[in-house]
Amino acid sequence: MVQTSDVAGIVAGRNPLKYSASSPYTMFLFQIIVILAFCSMVHYPLKKIQQPKVIAEVITGILLGPTVLGRIPNFTETCFPTESISGLTLLANVGIILFLFIVGLEVDIGYIKKNLRAAVTVGLINMAIPFGLGCAISVGIYEQYGKEENTHIKFTTYMVFIAVATCITAFPVLARILTELNLIGDRVGTIVLAAGITNDLMGWILLALTVTLANASEPINTLYILLLTVAWFFFLLYPVRLALKFYLTRYTNNLATGEPSQFSMMIIIVLVFISSFYTDIIGVHPIFGAFMVGIIVPRDNGFVIRITEKLEDLVHIILIPIYFALAGLNVNLGLLSTGTDWGYTIGIIALAMIGKIFGGFIAAKLNKLFWRESLAVGVLMSCKGIVEIVVLNVGLNAKIITQKVYSMFIVMALITTFLTTPLSLVVYPNSYREKVSRVLKGEINWDGTPVVPVEGGENEKSFDVSLIKDIETAKFPQIIMLLKNVDSLSPLMSFIENFFSLNDNYRAIHLREFSSRTSHLLEASNEHTEKEYISSTSILSIVKVFSEILGIKILLKSVLSTFKNHVLTVNDSINSENDLILTSNKLSNIFNNNGEIGGESDSVFYKDLLHHCKCNLGILLNSARSTENSIIEEEEAQTIADDTSSVNLIVNHDNFLSSSDILSLRVAHKLSLKSNKVNIYIKSPSKGGFVDDIQNLFETSDVHIHFLKSGLDEIPFSKNQLFLVANNISKDEDILFTKEVNQLIELSQIENFNVLVVKSPFV
Repeated sequence: MVQTSDVAGIVAGRNPLKYSASSPYTMFLFQIIVILAFCSMVHYPLKKIQQPKVIAEVITGILLGPTVLGRIPNFTETCFPTESISGLTLLANVGIILFLFIVGLEVDIGYIKKNLRAAVTVGLINMAIPFGLGCAISVGIYEQYGKEENTHIKFTTYMVFIAVATCITAFPVLARILTELNLIGDRVGTIVLAAGITNDLMGWILLALTVTLANASEPINTLYILLLTVAWFFFLLYPVRLALKFYLTRYTNNLATGEPSQFSMMIIIVLVFISSFYTDIIGVHPIFGAFMVGIIVPRDNGFVIRITEKLEDLVHIILIPIYFALAGLNVNLGLLSTGTDWGYTIGIIALAMIGKIFGGFIAAKLNKLFWRESLAVGVLMSCKGIVEIVVLNVGLNAKIITQKVYSMFIVMALITTFLTTPLSLVVYPNSYREKVSRVLKGEINWDGTPVVPVEGGENEKSFDVSLIKDIETAKFPQIIMLLKNVDSLSPLMSFIENFFSLNDNYRAIHLREFSSRTSHLLEASNEHTEKEYISSTSILSIVKVFSEILGIKILLKSVLSTFKNHVLTVNDSINSENDLILTSNKLSNIFNNNGEIGGESDSVFYKDLLHHCKCNLGILLNSARSTENSIIEEEEAQTIADDTSSVNLIVNHDNFLSSSDILSLRVAHKLSLKSNKVNIYIKSPSKGGFVDDIQNLFETSDVHIHFLKSGLDEIPFSKNQLFLVANNISKDEDILFTKEVNQLIELSQIENFNVLVVKSPFV
């Protein structure tokens, strides 16, 4: 009989923290709030040191469990009563089924085929050594903890499970770490990704075998279960996969656009649940059925990325934290009360780390990597994370291991995952990566000496005023348009219209910030066609249309990287130090209301770019102020005027030209080819020695050289003009712009003109 107080509110005297079978969702909602709040609080400091979220989620469970808060009287009975755990468990298992489906989507068989040697050698050797070590330590663990408590589990089953838990690599977490460290495009990252996928596949197969052995009462039943599993996989791989692709191709436009329809999503999700149901009823865990379906989904035009985008927020924000929090709730470090317990725990951690690192190191050396590269492969492959927790939960639920052994391995998973990022940074720092890259390109020998000695050096040559006469024939090998947001597109496109010539080599790169989303991970770790890049971002679609109108041949690319790795990612796109990067932004995004440089991400990014970019750089600062009068005025204010009758250049020296000044002259000369008038303003009381050279450079244009005696106030500024200026900062100056550039920018905000700040890599 349902009591009125069970369904009434707190006004009627109901205790909301008392579990009621008639309204279990009240306690469930409270538990979700507690779990998510704790996860966020724990993850915040860990995120600062580049640790994956799974660590925070498991630690949350440990904090809420019997190890910490569970020791407070009545805490567990009030917040996590036994009768409420079944509801959490149900939702958590639905979440892990969908999560394993997403993991299956991440497994790119084509990537394994492309890097087959690395995938097989590193993937298998890196599993074999820790697998053997796991078998060895399982003897002692079984004698100490498993023999008496799990009498129904044979030693062979126990041994295989312990070995799998020791040798497995968490591919989803590993791929995120590679992206965080900007290693996706590195040859270390390529090998680790290929090996990680192989390791993942082999790990799930071995785990399925272990669960089958544990669930089978007779040896013959094990064979039947394995045959049924293999038969189901081939059924999915061929008739189901081909039928799904036929439907998506013949009756929908989903694969062509890369966008799954609602009905297509329903078909795929239902297929996931059917497959999970099948593998569960034959005696294998339902997660394996979901994983299989993930593997067979077509990957045309980023189709799997769009599927992931539709699922991942619900799965990763709500369902997975519940699953891992429950995993943590099952951890009771209080059970590890003896020296033997902690001795085995330390031994498990040591064998797991040593086996994975040594196995990865040996296999990487077979692939002819350098010593520290090979060591980095081993360290990265030692990552456990999400997959390890799932494996341990499966073992605990199948009663293969006890809660005490489970707690030992959870500690191992947390420590190995925590150590992966810092050890990788120590073993394979950016300085070493850059050295390896230059050696592989043939620029330097291993001892740091140049392959071909250069007399004088670039720095000395770049300050030679005689270079002015070479500007007319000089050409930028590659012009890269660096795009970050839609606001920057209009002024940059207008500038390009006045800047390009038919023999230019253009690229457009949309630089996007990588998040922890699986869809971002899939995009960052896979190679896409130009069509996929365009469909992934509207900015590149606009650039494509604009370039077709102007007749510009342009390569389009969308790049994902973490904010701190943006400049490294930009430098990876550079082919030569003589390339030119052009980017644009509003001044209001860089300067605050007081006209001072803000601490926001845009100003930090441009500061890093100016100091660390390895090629020529031009930053177009748009001074447009939004108006309240009309939309037309606002749009007009955000574009550079179509009037190209003059090119305006400011030179801040009267006795020498820096490499950045030479770059500003090169850009001005290129603009002058479509202009009738060139204004050059030199801050000098008298004519400088290079004036004649400059006049000769612009002999086909109407050149006017003005000498500024009192400062920039003498210049007759007008709205929407463009002024070029060199930013002559040295690498040891911790500033964004020089004093002279800041003065021009302040005036641009008053007069509403645009400033192109250029910087040469030669300082």
